[in-house]
Amino acid sequence: MSENLPKTKYLDPEVLQQLGDLELVAREVVEGLRVGSHRSPLRGFSTEFAHHRQYSPGDALRTIDWRVFGRTDRYYTKLYEAETNFDCHLLIDASASMNYGSRKVSKLEYAKFLAASLAYVVLKQRDSVGLSVFDSEVRAYLPPRSAMGIILEIDKLLRDIKPTPRTNIAKQLHDIALMMKRRSMVLLISDLFSDVDDILAGLDHLRFDGHNVVVLHTLDPYELEFPFDGTWRFEGLEGEEPLTTQPQQIRDDYVASFGEYMESLRAGCVAAQIDYTTVDTSRPLDTVLSEFFHQRESMLNGGSAAART
Repeated sequence: MSENLPKTKYLDPEVLQQLGDLELVAREVVEGLRVGSHRSPLRGFSTEFAHHRQYSPGDALRTIDWRVFGRTDRYYTKLYEAETNFDCHLLIDASASMNYGSRKVSKLEYAKFLAASLAYVVLKQRDSVGLSVFDSEVRAYLPPRSAMGIILEIDKLLRDIKPTPRTNIAKQLHDIALMMKRRSMVLLISDLFSDVDDILAGLDHLRFDGHNVVVLHTLDPYELEFPFDGTWRFEGLEGEEPLTTQPQQIRDDYVASFGEYMESLRAGCVAAQIDYTTVDTSRPLDTVLSEFFHQRESMLNGGSAAART
């Protein structure tokens, strides 16, 4: 990758939106990260054993097969199916609530940039990436493949979709799980505005089928901080009745309730060995991805899933 790329303003979400070409966005973001410095940041773990190879410096110690060492006095690491023929499946929530944005970039636009960049990483690893887009139904399903053109299909699908008012995330996760033919890494990009128990049940279905699941909980900064002042009329994005109120009177209750909801999601994901990360759409995409890759690399080396903020 080019080492002369500047610290480009293209990584700011609002400027990314102006570029238009999603493949260009992904290339600028990912090459600016120099992802090659990370060792397989989007590989799976705890997948089906494939074969051994001789240990090389830098391999995680947890992959050493100590039984083979006891027989041969040589170090060999265990390779798994996800490491030899890796599939990644992106699940993008395109429901009406994802259209919200306190700035110029909605959660759905940010999700599109995020998905394209992640797809680009997988494709640069010479692996395969697939895509599902859902709202109240599964609107699109692309089986994993290794062609760069899938980034353009992601863009087209998201441009063409007209979100519906309500989303049943759990049902869509169950339906997508039934469509997937082989074990994959599954990355869910969603604001997760649904019942926590139902969401976790859908995620559990994916885990029980042997997929490695990562949740990228994508939220607008106003949803996290609720910084409104004066009198506001809040319109329900998924069919709820409008509410007119003075936000400062309900801010403390809102922040407390939202914090409890996020903590329930985190705790449920940790219990199910699902990696959970909060994505704030006001943050530059390269920063979000760099932290995510860093944390995932640490997690894989440590051998367990954890929650991120």
